[in-house]
Amino acid sequence: MPFTPRALLLTASFSILAVSAPVLAQPRSVEGRVDKLEKEMQAVQRKVFPGGAGQIVSPDVTPQAAPVLPTGTPASTPLADLTARVGAIESQVARLTGQVEENGFRLKQLEEANTKLTAQFQALQAQVAPPPAPEATVSPQLFSVPAPPAPGRSPANTPSTRPPAAAAAKPATKPATMPASSAARTQAVAAIEKPATGNAPLDGYTYGFRLWTAKFYPEAEAQLEDMLAKYGADPVASRAANLLGRTYLDDSKPTQAAKVLFENYQKRPKGDRAAESLAWVGEALIQLNKPKDACLAYEELDSVFSTTMPANVRDMMTKGRVRAKCGA
Repeated sequence: MPFTPRALLLTASFSILAVSAPVLAQPRSVEGRVDKLEKEMQAVQRKVFPGGAGQIVSPDVTPQAAPVLPTGTPASTPLADLTARVGAIESQVARLTGQVEENGFRLKQLEEANTKLTAQFQALQAQVAPPPAPEATVSPQLFSVPAPPAPGRSPANTPSTRPPAAAAAKPATKPATMPASSAARTQAVAAIEKPATGNAPLDGYTYGFRLWTAKFYPEAEAQLEDMLAKYGADPVASRAANLLGRTYLDDSKPTQAAKVLFENYQKRPKGDRAAESLAWVGEALIQLNKPKDACLAYEELDSVFSTTMPANVRDMMTKGRVRAKCGA
């Protein structure tokens, strides 16, 4: 059977595959493999076309051209790509670790510098002497008073104040001396009539006033303290606290008197004995040998009650300023 040109081409193709298969299986270089393929193709052409060149017949089916890869397309395997990415991540972690270590070192240096500065500042503070205490200024604060004087000291003569509005006038006669025995004293105290008008705050104050008038000072103090503890918000409490301060003064307790009288002024600034209590604060401070503080009390009295203080309170303030040598 004669060979057709198409049959000759197929035979040549199979011959190339048969010859080249064992060659491809061998590990050769790309250049050597190409040279061998060219030689084998020339041998096939001589066999298929013994007449020489120029008689090559074009095949009916031509192989498609290999697609051209775009520039920059990686030619490596997925494992190589993954290895490269892991290496890049390791490099970034190494850089971050270095930055963290560097920041930690800088922070440690800052802490050490701060410790040194703190120690130097404390050393400078220890070398500087404390500033002198500021002088006292006029302000509505509780005046400092020393410890109470030794027992037996009698209070200075003080001007009398008006009697309480709701209390009876002082009796014309007073006991010249206190009962000597406790039994006689108890009997004398029991003889003081307790009011019973139905107004408990006023009755408590009136009874304390009667005890004070009879010079039963400890009993009057206990009565007035109890009344203030129960009815400290009642309007009559201003008079009761003022009388309690005066009782302390008469009982040779100027320290307690100054405290109670000033608290009465602070807690009840609108009370009917607020100005009078402030005047008695000055008297108590004079008895405590605190003339400068007494002058502060009189200045406060004149500043707050300059136009509203009663005449007897103004007279107390005027005489007290002279005794304390205010303005000298």
